[in-house]
Amino acid sequence: MCTILRVRWTINPKTAPQPWIVCSGCGGLKPFRSSGKIRLNANGKKLDAWLVYKCAACDKTWNRTLFERQNVRGLAPATLEALQTNDLNWIRAQEFDLDALRRKAQRIDEFADANVQKEVLGETDGWTVLNIELAVAFPVSTRLDRLLAAELDISRSRLQALHRSGKLQTHPDRADAMRRRIKNGTSVVIDLTNETGRYPAEMSAASRRYDE
Repeated sequence: MCTILRVRWTINPKTAPQPWIVCSGCGGLKPFRSSGKIRLNANGKKLDAWLVYKCAACDKTWNRTLFERQNVRGLAPATLEALQTNDLNWIRAQEFDLDALRRKAQRIDEFADANVQKEVLGETDGWTVLNIELAVAFPVSTRLDRLLAAELDISRSRLQALHRSGKLQTHPDRADAMRRRIKNGTSVVIDLTNETGRYPAEMSAASRRYDE
């Protein structure tokens, strides 16, 4: 008899990382927010592209270089269309490209706020094991133990106790998995056979499709 409740949690961060750049308006390092707008400059067959940011204090703009003097024919058609139409999904991927941001900024602020979309993949009456698959579209600074505690309404100390006893397992498995930031593809399996708090966990994990 199957005793597993399988769910997928899709994590979508609300706030994009904010690089700290020297602001010419303020005269010092300030956090900059993405405007969500692309600026393009065409010179013959060459194309320059920037993502426009604004100072959080004075709205002074900073054009973050995406590429310079790129041959148009060398761009994938989908990328060119995304640039020309200010495709929000493509821009969002650039906003969360931490490696690229680190090459430009002395400091980057990340934010833990996120929407959690919940989907039941397989359920059964009388389940005793909860299997959570995490789909993390963009980097988010939330730790695994904080996410589980908030969404399952379980204290972090109880989660740590379950982890130490082997009743909570993560895949891939790491000794410090609970203290690390969540990653796409992580799976969490919790054996709640002898746990009196199983039903509140079921309510949180399965019955709410969206948690804003």
